Amino acid sequence: MIDPKIVQREAFLLAGNFRQMSFLEDETPILWRSFMPKRNQIPHRTDALLYSLQQYAPNWSYANLNPKAIFTKWAAVEVSKEGTLPLDLSFLRLSGGLYAVFRHIGPAHTFPKTAHHIFMEWMPQSGYTTDDRPHFEVLQEGYNPQDPLAEEDIWIPIRPLV
Repeated sequence: MIDPKIVQREAFLLAGNFRQMSFLEDETPILWRSFMPKRNQIPHRTDALLYSLQQYAPNWSYANLNPKAIFTKWAAVEVSKEGTLPLDLSFLRLSGGLYAVFRHIGPAHTFPKTAHHIFMEWMPQSGYTTDDRPHFEVLQEGYNPQDPLAEEDIWIPIRPLV
């Protein structure tokens, strides 16, 4: 597996909807089915990319993952400014920071292998630790989670070890 790009990203704004869920009771398909029909009604989109974002509890750790732990997951797009949103959509402002950006190629169900590489192999030897900011994936407009050639960029918030 290829090492990530380390990227400093400025603060940015997303518009989308969200659901509370756990890894054990994953409602990602429900979230995306409710979002996709509204995505093109969102004003001030910066591009056609889609964001799948996770807000975990402070000090979240893949190594100590509790599959029953509740987190907030977003289906969203990036926007340049706030405006009037379709019903049930909200804005989420993300602070800037440092990210490790990995590329996952393959269907979504194979992502656990990529996550294991990121958190159990790369992170412990990287000189970084996970930062308490949202994690997100950037998807192309036509992304299909079952496609064996699907590609997504995995953005992991990091900070240097002290």
